[in-house]
Amino acid sequence: MKYPFHPVLQRRRQNRIWRGIIALALSGIFVPGAFAQKITTEFDQGVDFSKFKTFAVRNGQLNSRSPALNSELTKKRVEAEIERALIARGLTKATGSSDLNVFFTFGSLRRVETETYPAGWRGLGTRVARVPYAEGTLVIDLRDPTTRSLV
Repeated sequence: MKYPFHPVLQRRRQNRIWRGIIALALSGIFVPGAFAQKITTEFDQGVDFSKFKTFAVRNGQLNSRSPALNSELTKKRVEAEIERALIARGLTKATGSSDLNVFFTFGSLRRVETETYPAGWRGLGTRVARVPYAEGTLVIDLRDPTTRSLV
């Protein structure tokens, strides 16, 4: 003969299931915000961008403490992505003189974020975890070679 679940045990099991569902829903809401990128754009509103037909990537600087990010391979990848984006906007890559000079600076820092989550007996305690991550910044400057000013 099978014994039915005791009502208290059955309620505890249901509470655990609901807590798991709530935790899953909250992680689905808040986790995408952790991976969001902050992108800011500034430009000179007095410049007519239709006059720029060609571009050249002139000088790229990598300022990272990580050897993996401070390599020629990273520099080539950044240059290739900048070229791809400018070509997609209708500009042509020039080898000599150009209508637009592109300079970029890439840097990264190591940061640590602390996360707390329930732990311990019945989830009454809290556990703190330190999560290291790298924060990067890419600055792309577009300069008009005739006036030598940022556009």
